[in-house]
Amino acid sequence: MSYLHAMTCYTEGIKVLAPVKWRSLDGLVGVFWDAEGQSGAKGYYLSPDPRIVIFFSDVSPFIQMTNREGGMAAHARPMTRAVYVPAGVPLWTSFTSSHRFSHLDLHLHKDRMLRFLSPSVGMSCALAALRRPVEIQDVGAIETLAGLLVDEVSTPTKHAVYAESLVGSIVSGLLDVSDHGTELPNGRLTQAQLNKLIMHVNTRSDGRLSVAEMAETVGLSESWFANVFKQTTGKTPLQWQLARRIDLAQKLLVESELSITDIAAQLGFSDQAHLTKTFRQIVGGTPAAWRRMQQFN
Repeated sequence: MSYLHAMTCYTEGIKVLAPVKWRSLDGLVGVFWDAEGQSGAKGYYLSPDPRIVIFFSDVSPFIQMTNREGGMAAHARPMTRAVYVPAGVPLWTSFTSSHRFSHLDLHLHKDRMLRFLSPSVGMSCALAALRRPVEIQDVGAIETLAGLLVDEVSTPTKHAVYAESLVGSIVSGLLDVSDHGTELPNGRLTQAQLNKLIMHVNTRSDGRLSVAEMAETVGLSESWFANVFKQTTGKTPLQWQLARRIDLAQKLLVESELSITDIAAQLGFSDQAHLTKTFRQIVGGTPAAWRRMQQFN
């Protein structure tokens, strides 16, 4: 399949440090970058095709990302080692400090990805996987595969089928190709989706996300997410999130000397009374009484 990728790309404060290496294959293009971003550097990327980005070092302390326009302040999350961006999903990035990095970009035609996946998992599951974004920090064997692919992109030594098979292994290893997802037959979230949601919530100091943001994190519609979330956890998304905020309150009560008023403000409760009422409903006592009890244990 003859394929030329198209992407809208805008960057500021990012410079390329070595000649870009790229190779066009059957229905995909691999591009290897070695670059550096200054503190405050930023980028915007939008492609009509699916794409994968794999970093060869940990960039999470240096690069933030968001899929919401103007959302860097409120919705930013650390960039992970490997990212799958579905077709048509925008991505904004911002550097919190200067950092040199290298990464492999894979631009893939949708039909090529379906050819990788559908013979093994079925067309319905493959289509669902293509719609679900993926962000992972523990890249494991994917980094090894990406390194082998970079060698073939930079200096081809084997038939193209070798490089294409590496891409296929990366796709199948990175994407969520389980039987669960947008069309979840048993109405439950996967453990991978729950882990991703927990990681995202943990990046917020107040532990708060809207249901729409939670649904977007795992690649589901808001209405479907609310339904399958309760089937999975036994709680509504807001009940689950409220319980996690109370867990954070307990952690702050034990590990800090913050007043209950300050804890309430930090965790997004309207006032101390609101925190106390919610805390009593979930824990069975007031924050003050619970803190005193911990001090004597």
